[in-house]
Amino acid sequence: MNAPATALPAVVIGAGPTGLAAAAHLTGRGMETLVLEAGPAAGTAVREWGHVRLFSTWSELVDPAAEKLLSPTGWTTPDGGTCPSGADWAEKYLQPLADVLGDRVRYGTTVTGVSRLGRDRIVDADREQQPFTVRTRSADGTEARILARAVIDASGTWSTPSPIGADGLPALGEHAASARVSYRIPDLKDPAVRARYAGKRTAVIGSGASAFTALASLADVAKDEPGTHSVWILRRGISGSTFGGGTADQLPARGALGLAAKAAVDAGHADAVTGFRTEVIEPGADDSLTLVAEDGRRLDPVDEVIVLTGLRPDLSFLSELRLGLDERLQAPTELAPLIDPNQHSCGTVYPHGHRELSHPEQGVYLVGMKSYGRAPTFLAMTGYEQVRSVTAALSGDIESADRVELTLPETGVCGGAGLFDTPATAETDGGGCCAPEPSQVQIGTAAPAGTAAAEEPAPAGGCCA
Repeated sequence: MNAPATALPAVVIGAGPTGLAAAAHLTGRGMETLVLEAGPAAGTAVREWGHVRLFSTWSELVDPAAEKLLSPTGWTTPDGGTCPSGADWAEKYLQPLADVLGDRVRYGTTVTGVSRLGRDRIVDADREQQPFTVRTRSADGTEARILARAVIDASGTWSTPSPIGADGLPALGEHAASARVSYRIPDLKDPAVRARYAGKRTAVIGSGASAFTALASLADVAKDEPGTHSVWILRRGISGSTFGGGTADQLPARGALGLAAKAAVDAGHADAVTGFRTEVIEPGADDSLTLVAEDGRRLDPVDEVIVLTGLRPDLSFLSELRLGLDERLQAPTELAPLIDPNQHSCGTVYPHGHRELSHPEQGVYLVGMKSYGRAPTFLAMTGYEQVRSVTAALSGDIESADRVELTLPETGVCGGAGLFDTPATAETDGGGCCAPEPSQVQIGTAAPAGTAAAEEPAPAGGCCA
């Protein structure tokens, strides 16, 4: 069974934006590749938030190697200055790219484990001489094993949203209340979804782009549906960076989104509750839910809860590999300091490539959103540069792999996101993150007309695109 390593494909896990870009780069370098996608089509996860509009433009969402593969088919890049929805991105770019790759992309194939052939993670002997073995399960339940020369995990983090609890664990009662708790941005253009929130009181938990989107969307519903109201729950306080970079953001749609969320609060469609770290969700006799904080405070009952507290990587199927991961972010050890959200926003992340993405287990790479672990500031163009460097290294072109150059758009927010706040650093009107006393507040004055984003950006916090 020991096939020569050079005769084996590089296996890419996930047919999303970064995974397909990796396949395009591998193909361009003449390397055999196989993309394994659990869903039935390219960009399955992207399609699940297809109603959401990205805040990156088309010019930032098409990988150069992918465009090179697509061009001979007559495909042309959509208007580079416009921001597509997730559905547009999947249908107009990801699926055509997967179609060009043809049988190199295998759908309905879930990766259940990755290891070295005949070696669990304990065994040293001849380890690096053994190919990778990738265990899969198809849609009909059939199990198989694929041998690979390298493994590029671009499976993302979409399937593992973070829970309500500020300690990283589900709040007490969160599972029992699951019928009225959602972890996604609702598609309020869908009549059934709209009916779920119209005229209701909804708690929105989170402080990133996804929370901004939900607040702005629910505010639009409130204009037509009396009784619709949001309670925006923040674990920290209101600061100068709470609503993002505004007009200083080099991605205008991202900046406008924060202004739209601020307008929702200023107009009275949402109340902001600061310094609230949810510990318990209590059911009410009238099917309402009451959120209780760690400090014992109780909010007025709500009908629905939308949890947008970020995403985390699923590392379960990689348990037999020797990964070097940061103990906090669950990102590659060398990459973690460069993306630490306590220090960095999107535009302050340093260029990085195969060296920062490498692990003790040579030949395996986590790329795309998964490489960022729990950090929320990932942009698509970062993933494209990652796989350009990684695939160059796999082909032996170290000079190209080391030549990493990437300039990201600034957020307009100095420093990082700030993950936790203490009284010593608390500020309410500057660069700090926390108000000394948790409270419910109304903020400022209404944003100028025309500054709010009319459509939504990318899902799940931070700068994800």
